[in-house]
Amino acid sequence: MKNYLIQKNPFVVPTTDGKLIEEHHGIPTTENKEISIAHMIAPPKWSEPFQTPEFEEYTYIISGKKQFIIEGETVILETGQSIKIEANTRVQYSNPFDEPCEYIAICKPAFDFTKVHREEN
Repeated sequence: MKNYLIQKNPFVVPTTDGKLIEEHHGIPTTENKEISIAHMIAPPKWSEPFQTPEFEEYTYIISGKKQFIIEGETVILETGQSIKIEANTRVQYSNPFDEPCEYIAICKPAFDFTKVHREEN
């Protein structure tokens, strides 16, 4: 048995909003409940509802900009910046800008849709 795993076939999460989500490590791909790592591209003018996840989320911006509304405060990250958002924090993610935003998201423990707690629009 090897002491490493090269991920060549990430799980592409089906979406209806134009966002690309390629989960490389996590529950649906490697059955890892401790951490998830996903490559994402949010199209221009994209947004999600507010949510209060039960996991920490780290985001690193590869290109473009991404807006976060965290407990009522608006934060905009640009290329090369990163952020850690603590578990049980109310947040909304969006890309209200004219260019796509490419980023890496890491959740600890792993992303679990049943623990996101998205609000109704």
